[in-house]
Amino acid sequence: MLTILGFVMIATFLVLIMMKKMSPIAALVLIPALFCVFVGKGAHLGDYVLEGVGNLAPTAAMLMFAIVYFGVMIDVGLFDPIVRGILRFCKADPMRVVVGTAVLAAIVSLDGDGSTTFMITVSAMYPLYKRLKMSLVVMTGVAATANGVMNTLPWGGPTARAATALKVDAADIFVPMIPALAMGLVAVFLLSYALGLRERKRLGVLSLDEVLEKETAAETVLVGAGGDDDRTPLIKRTTGGVGADADPAQDPEDDGFQGLDPHRATLRPKLYWFNAGLTVLLLTAMIMEWLPIPVLFLLGAALALTVNFPHMPDQKARIGAHAENVLNVTGMVFAAAVFTGVLTGTGMVEHMADWLVGAVPEGMGPHMGLVTGLLSIPLTYFMSNDGFYFGVLPVLAEAGQAHGVSTLEIARASIAGQALHMSSPLVPAVYVLVGMAKVEFGDHTRFTVKWAVLTSLVVLGAGILFGII
Repeated sequence: MLTILGFVMIATFLVLIMMKKMSPIAALVLIPALFCVFVGKGAHLGDYVLEGVGNLAPTAAMLMFAIVYFGVMIDVGLFDPIVRGILRFCKADPMRVVVGTAVLAAIVSLDGDGSTTFMITVSAMYPLYKRLKMSLVVMTGVAATANGVMNTLPWGGPTARAATALKVDAADIFVPMIPALAMGLVAVFLLSYALGLRERKRLGVLSLDEVLEKETAAETVLVGAGGDDDRTPLIKRTTGGVGADADPAQDPEDDGFQGLDPHRATLRPKLYWFNAGLTVLLLTAMIMEWLPIPVLFLLGAALALTVNFPHMPDQKARIGAHAENVLNVTGMVFAAAVFTGVLTGTGMVEHMADWLVGAVPEGMGPHMGLVTGLLSIPLTYFMSNDGFYFGVLPVLAEAGQAHGVSTLEIARASIAGQALHMSSPLVPAVYVLVGMAKVEFGDHTRFTVKWAVLTSLVVLGAGILFGII
């Protein structure tokens, strides 16, 4: 009976959030609470939830302060030289433009927010693609796939969800997977190089004065507007302005190819090297595991805010600008405490795992890591990360343990499919990408899916080859 109720609970959760009948946070709380009553253990619901919240608090703290930290780094201009350097590198060569798109999307993905990544990438690269008459689906496909690989960062979402669902440390999932994820990123860069060569063959290599058009329209995109005191444009795309005094030999970023608004009030150019050094130190400490990741980002965010914005009103404005992302992500984590708590506390996971173990052929039992990795590719595309990591992954982990496969191996394998997930119709950020790029979602899907699947298989294959999975 618990097996059936467990699968029905997961199915109900998935259907409601995929049909957008309930928000993920509401579904994570209300559906398991209802089923907890169905199995006759409603009196223990409070114990399940409190235990879950206690287990998930470190993960929520990590996400909260990581989002604030990287949001502040974008605000103060840490990534501005990188964006300008990529635009300067691209010039008017289609191959360089596509490779630059992949590099820019990968770097900006460090903030862990897909929407911000796509806004910055499209704002910087869209004018080049339009003026060179390049295929815009190449831009969206490369950006989404690169962001999908980078989305596996502990503060990006999937790794944190896997750690939350299986009650393990996010660092124990991510750090060993770095070589495999690096191979996935190399695959994205090779893909961008190949697609760029194809575009170069189709269009040739032009000089900027051959492609610039006399346009006067300018478009400004606001990111992270937090209130009446936070009106500074973070990202600016200028699509015109080759007037009588214009110099066609200018660098691209000086002739309307601007990715980040160079005049925003939050810039701190005198503190650039401090911020760069702090970020390198923070990432090094995370990889070397000098301190727990939540503690590192808590200290990093506090130090970044204090040094860059010493006045309290400015600090409040920066925190407010990123509060929506923080609330959405950490709220999801704490809501998941109800779902995972009920699934585990009532014994549903154990019964479902017993059934699943019996359904898996005996010969495949020791290879549950491979099975999980392969399943993660389609399942994270056709369902949300919340559905897969909170609904399906615990069952796969229990089944793996029955065959001697560690929970950490299952958790690592579960993030292999993220390159494809970022193009899922269930991911809101992908609509930001195709909307800003003026690309039909169907065109983006047809172009991207095959390359994203290939990238996911590279990650999974490298994980197995290196003995990580």
